[in-house]
Amino acid sequence: MLIALLQYDICWKDSEENLSRLDSLTAKTPHADLYLLPEMFNTGFVTSAAEAAEPACGPAFRWMQSRSRYLGAAIAGSVSVVEDGKYFNRMYFVRPDGSWDQYDKRHLFGSEAQDYTPGGERVIARWKGAGFLLATCYDLRFPVWLRNRGDYDMMLLGASWPSSRRYAWDTLLKARAIENQCFVAGVNRVGDDPNASYNGGSVLLNPLGEVLSSCPDGQQCGVTSFAELELVGEYRQRFPALADADNFDLL
Repeated sequence: MLIALLQYDICWKDSEENLSRLDSLTAKTPHADLYLLPEMFNTGFVTSAAEAAEPACGPAFRWMQSRSRYLGAAIAGSVSVVEDGKYFNRMYFVRPDGSWDQYDKRHLFGSEAQDYTPGGERVIARWKGAGFLLATCYDLRFPVWLRNRGDYDMMLLGASWPSSRRYAWDTLLKARAIENQCFVAGVNRVGDDPNASYNGGSVLLNPLGEVLSSCPDGQQCGVTSFAELELVGEYRQRFPALADADNFDLL
């Protein structure tokens, strides 16, 4: 499967401009099966939810549906939404036929927790015979939540991860790939917002933690690489570490 990582500078709280930038970036990164976007791709990481939230399945979601249909590919990324009076950092996984899965970010970072409601459901989206675990930014630090139970082939993680903590980003992405014996796609933004600076580090890793593709630091770009998802099961049979994993229940 061809995986496209879209790393770009998100214009602060300007959804129209950001969707225009994505129109251009996806046009320059054609023929992928799946496109992954950063966290809150249409506004930037705005923790004051009322300043960024749109209704569930609102304009950014409809853009995802339209663009997915045009590209003939799935698109995944998170937006700030309001539903039933609550705010969520919601990741959508949208398919060309208009169907979708959604995941509400479980682990809220800092002031994000003041306005947003944490999700309580682990979500795996299915596309072209493969399973994709949906995750967002700070979730990366919590391996129990992300633990592979033999039910997904690739972890998708969109982020707004500051450059000051870049070493943790690089290290934890590799750790999640190795311990879960899965492909990991992580997309981070570049540029600045009022709270932090970002230098990217978007990458696609194989189950050994090896880099298949990456975006240059600090640059807006789209890169595409082939992930042989059908080999995940074969690898787990040859090295069955997941079979020895400890059992646990989430409270």
